[in-house]
Amino acid sequence: MTQATKMVTLDGESLTIEDVRSVAVDCAKVNLANTARARMLRTREVVTGIVERGDVVYGVNTGFGKLSEVAIASDRLSELQVNLVRSHSAGVGPLLPEREVRAMMLLRSNVLAKGYSGARPDLVDLLLGMLNAGIYPPVPEQGSVGASGDLAPLAALGVAMIGEGMLYHRSWHSHGTAEAPRSSGNATDTLRRFGLEPVTLEPKEGITLINGTQAHTGIAALAVSDARSIWHTAHVAGAMSLDALLGTPVPFDARIQDARGQAGQARSAELLRSLVEGSELRESHRLGDPRVQDAYALRCMPQVHGPVLDALDWIEGIVSRELNAATDNPLVFENGDVVSGGNFHGLAVASALDLLAIVMTNIATMSERRIDRLVNPDFNQGLPAFLSKEPGVHSGFMMAQVTAAGLAAECKVLSHPASVDTIPTDGSREDVVPMAMGAAWKARRVVANVQRIIAIELMCAAQALDFRAPLKPGRGALTGHQIVRSLVPPLDADRVLSPDIEALAVAVASGWFSGRVRVDD
Repeated sequence: MTQATKMVTLDGESLTIEDVRSVAVDCAKVNLANTARARMLRTREVVTGIVERGDVVYGVNTGFGKLSEVAIASDRLSELQVNLVRSHSAGVGPLLPEREVRAMMLLRSNVLAKGYSGARPDLVDLLLGMLNAGIYPPVPEQGSVGASGDLAPLAALGVAMIGEGMLYHRSWHSHGTAEAPRSSGNATDTLRRFGLEPVTLEPKEGITLINGTQAHTGIAALAVSDARSIWHTAHVAGAMSLDALLGTPVPFDARIQDARGQAGQARSAELLRSLVEGSELRESHRLGDPRVQDAYALRCMPQVHGPVLDALDWIEGIVSRELNAATDNPLVFENGDVVSGGNFHGLAVASALDLLAIVMTNIATMSERRIDRLVNPDFNQGLPAFLSKEPGVHSGFMMAQVTAAGLAAECKVLSHPASVDTIPTDGSREDVVPMAMGAAWKARRVVANVQRIIAIELMCAAQALDFRAPLKPGRGALTGHQIVRSLVPPLDADRVLSPDIEALAVAVASGWFSGRVRVDD
């Protein structure tokens, strides 16, 4: 389907990472499956029965966390839910980007659609109405430890749903581009402007809105999707660098990979072989080359890029399952049972995010080393110093490599895992927490850094290949070069490089190289 016609239907069971990206980034429309609506109504009847009978059940008519032993009178249950949402909206710091808030809204809708929360379909209807209208609340990124879920970020969403606070709106033009987000003012007025009404929370619905892993999981879904695109693009950049540096593809021989038996390594080598196939540059030095082996940054791409792919496969599995997981507490079952547990604890995705930061940092360090070999006259096989046409008068890509080095160094710092840390909260009722939002923030930052590092390598490799003309690189590397040149001109004289780096980083993030340089990987 095209972006304009695609519809994502939520049933609580089948949401995918691709769906999340479609809604969060491409603004695909969303609706609620009839089966999910019926299931929600059945478990809502369980909650209604508890209230009518006066049973004391955690999350329905008690306080929360350390105050769970406090029973609440029936005439104050609505007040309890509203106060819960208000009090937990205590986040601080920079606001989450729009796409991450939209991902969080979608995931929260899906977990409610699963039917274990005991909430009315009205809550999902409002969330989907907001998504389809392009309105979303400001959500601070700091203040969650990932235990009892992402309480503060989800509470910021809940506050907007009850008509308090403010909302942002992004206006989309007919050709698909967007204006900058702007405040639409009062949440209630904004909702009504788009034909929506704030919800009046009923028993259990306050805790239902804020209990869960949807903030850090939404970030994870987008980050791992970006990482998959980076993985492919890193091979394109690496193939361009290999040809520009007159390297050999011999280490990518399938027999070498088969002898080790690592699946990701074999797929990486296969992709590299395809990208350098038909290289005239390779043929130019096949005979008489005194070198025996290339440096690791070239020779060992399959041995480094491959394990990254294996890790991405595992991370995607964790995140994909969490997209459709029941993470509320307590859970409401159709047979009438209401059971308290800990599905809101965020270690599953937090550990995956920590691994994502680690493996993407390995992509970063490999790419930065290839950049150095491209610009360094001691290692670049006769190319001009810093790829400048007039070294000395012009500095060429000298500082581009420094930028890549700075970004790679930051990635290394951010690779320290967040999920091994913990600090007791809520009067030590929540005594072991996973710091999942910290892991999410770090992983997102690393991914953005790597997009820029790969952009710098693409830019440098393209310049190096220009100097190797008229000899052509392999077919995939040639396509990569053509894409770079469609966005960034050759560096004939020194100029400000920041816009070039950003333009290529946007192309990396948008899938230009992973989507257009297609080989069977």
